[in-house]
Amino acid sequence: MLATNEFKKGSKLEIDNEPFEIVEYEHVKPGKGQAFVRVKLKNLKTGNVLEKTYKSGTKMKKANIEERIMQYLYADNEGYNFMDTTNYEQYTISKDIMGDAAKFIQENKDVDVMLYNGTPIGVSLNNFVELKVVATEPGFKGDTAATGSKPATLETGAIVQVPFFIKEGETIKIDTRTQEYVERVNK
Repeated sequence: MLATNEFKKGSKLEIDNEPFEIVEYEHVKPGKGQAFVRVKLKNLKTGNVLEKTYKSGTKMKKANIEERIMQYLYADNEGYNFMDTTNYEQYTISKDIMGDAAKFIQENKDVDVMLYNGTPIGVSLNNFVELKVVATEPGFKGDTAATGSKPATLETGAIVQVPFFIKEGETIKIDTRTQEYVERVNK
């Protein structure tokens, strides 16, 4: 159980048998009446955000959330398959749950998988990934980084905007949070 005075950003709660994470909270002590806590919660399964108010001292149930490092194996018609590297147990995560993370995940790479009561509900990639450009239009003389960008297809199938000087076969760094080009990687 977690009392309202123990709330903090990132705390995980279970409300109506659904896992939620505290995005924002505010303790309010009005001049008259009982203190309360205003909380903004994000549903970890659906991504929906809602606001709730609780009386000060209310106790909430902690969500049974566990994060494990798993290795991405392959994708098939059922979803994306991962293996827990500690006990070799395999999990399949649906395309809906994977969301945009599927664009930047590479086979045989480790990722954090969030489990709620033993069922996968989300994947956390590193903030930055290095991927190879497999297709892009060639740059032309006079093109510079300041004049714009062009689309490039990466080895995972994702399409991102890159500066004109990027060529096929080069490795680039991508920010997985914004899905944007960061820099060219020299290997």
